[in-house]
Amino acid sequence: MKILTINAGSSSMKFSIFELPEEKELINGYFQRIGLDGSFYDVKINGEKLHRDIDLPNHLVALECIKKEIIELGVVKSLDEIDGIGHRLVHGGETYKESVLIDDDVLTTCEKYKKLAKLHMPAMLSCIEASKSAFKDTPMVAVFDTAFHQSMEPVNFMYAIPYSWYENYGVRKYGFHGTSHRYINSRIKEILGKDNLKVISCHIGSGASLCAIDNDKVVDTTMGFSPMTGVMMGTRPGDVDPSIIEYMMDEAGMTMEEVMTTLNKHSGLEGICGKSDSRDVEDGINAGDEKCKLAQDMYTRRVANYIAQYNNLLNGADVIVLTAGLGENSKQTRIDILEKVSSLGIEIDKELNDFRGEERCITTETSKIPVWVVPTNEELMIAKDTYNLVK
Repeated sequence: MKILTINAGSSSMKFSIFELPEEKELINGYFQRIGLDGSFYDVKINGEKLHRDIDLPNHLVALECIKKEIIELGVVKSLDEIDGIGHRLVHGGETYKESVLIDDDVLTTCEKYKKLAKLHMPAMLSCIEASKSAFKDTPMVAVFDTAFHQSMEPVNFMYAIPYSWYENYGVRKYGFHGTSHRYINSRIKEILGKDNLKVISCHIGSGASLCAIDNDKVVDTTMGFSPMTGVMMGTRPGDVDPSIIEYMMDEAGMTMEEVMTTLNKHSGLEGICGKSDSRDVEDGINAGDEKCKLAQDMYTRRVANYIAQYNNLLNGADVIVLTAGLGENSKQTRIDILEKVSSLGIEIDKELNDFRGEERCITTETSKIPVWVVPTNEELMIAKDTYNLVK
């Protein structure tokens, strides 16, 4: 089967086509600046990268480009060869604990979750509608970021707020990056050849979250009602006192929207040192920039604190996995995090750690908890779920 995966943002869209059950990726691409000036997309096939500058007024045009590319590049001879389409949806609330075939009832239910993810859900749902027009009669599957976390117990997903807020308005911890954490949990079991593992999955990139997993069940995760909370990120602050919002409105004359935009888009690493990309932060550190050093110390301290907390919550983790942009590629960030949890008996092997983007254990044989780097693959997880539901 050939499965198309779609990961839509408000002005971007990633896609891949996998051959399943072989799990072979045939092509992938990334559309950027959809609906904006200067739009373009890149396609990767057979190790070659192709760049296209093109006006992309909406996601439907992007989907038409996919149809054109996969025919012209010989990925398929006919669009009928696409057996299913998997869509990433950031929010499924408490309704969806696993991926589902998309029908009118699913779309109606997901409309309710727009208010819980205003930045992402509208674009994702509009992309599903566009896909229905672009790929008529092809079955589609919704894969939810929140689904994996629905195994959390109330003691960990409830906030200490009036219980009626949860009952009437759905205010609780939902967690995100669930597809990535689920992939990491599945993959590390394959690598170690073990089931019933206690895993601390660390998805650390521009967006970042940690997840404590016990025998395939999420015990706790760092992101909460929204993706803003938990550890510090590229442009988000992580855990922050909500009283700051009212204070800045009063003292700086900011509107609620201005404060929330600042917290979502101009905080985190960028807020401290003016750089949201960790590579620029590391360059700043090497150039002697004290604010970049502070930002790195803050980021790695917060990740380390959650690792220690989740190790305690799991009564001792069997393995820690680092993934996503920083986890996979920044050897210095890995060192900075793991040195801050040396009290757990973790011993990093700096020679083993000297690499980028591979599956590898980076701790010594005497380390009390092994630490692995495992590149995440959310697209493959989406494709596998789609394959299993449509086959």
